[in-house]
Amino acid sequence: MLITGASGQLGQALAEEFPDALALTRSEWDVALPAPALLTRPDIVLHAAAWTDVDGAEDDPQGAAAINVGGTANVAELGAPLVYYSSDYVFDGRKQEPYVESDGPNPLSVYGRSKLHGEAAAGETAWIVRSAWLFGPTGHNFVRTMLRLGAERDEVAVVDDQRGSPTYVGHLAAATRELLELRSGIWHVAAEGECTWADFADAIFDGAGLRCRVRRITTVELGRAAPRPAYSVLRSEKGAPTLPHWRDGLRECIDRLA
Repeated sequence: MLITGASGQLGQALAEEFPDALALTRSEWDVALPAPALLTRPDIVLHAAAWTDVDGAEDDPQGAAAINVGGTANVAELGAPLVYYSSDYVFDGRKQEPYVESDGPNPLSVYGRSKLHGEAAAGETAWIVRSAWLFGPTGHNFVRTMLRLGAERDEVAVVDDQRGSPTYVGHLAAATRELLELRSGIWHVAAEGECTWADFADAIFDGAGLRCRVRRITTVELGRAAPRPAYSVLRSEKGAPTLPHWRDGLRECIDRLA
């Protein structure tokens, strides 16, 4: 088994779940380039390498495409069965009820489009695993950012009009093992429950014992470069593995950080 993007938060979680896998960091294989000549064909690839800077993609669409689309094509050229990790941002958020695998995607952002085109680059025989709002004890994510800001400030402004399902990478990595026993295709795998980013921040501060207030603001007030779906909760109509509630993942993440 081969894991790409092994230095990222999902890649590290996958490496923990599959300790015998060959886990390659970006310095060992930048997937925007063809595979290293000495890399033999693996039995399966867990493709966690990705451009994840949603706002940065608006300024550098070619860079995002080079990794999320071209990089996926380079991985697919190995000719091995492929698990591609996609995003809830392939949807536009207008449905206002959970998105299932048969719903048509309509990304709002450059990042969302790059992830959707990456799904196509993965090929018809790949496992396309759409998840949402990933967080874990390593890497850059909302939980680690809020813990840092909550320790520094008395109040943090957080968006309260985007709703999704924060998903702990450890739970997603464990679910990958179950998915490999199912047929390939599109699968929605995200945490149980849903919340806004402001709700999530409140739970983070409560869980960590931080006395930081959350000032609830709108997406317009935040003024980010990339548009985001207002509602992007994912659920499966195909019997995908069920993950624990996002609050359970948050507790586990905070415990790991402690």
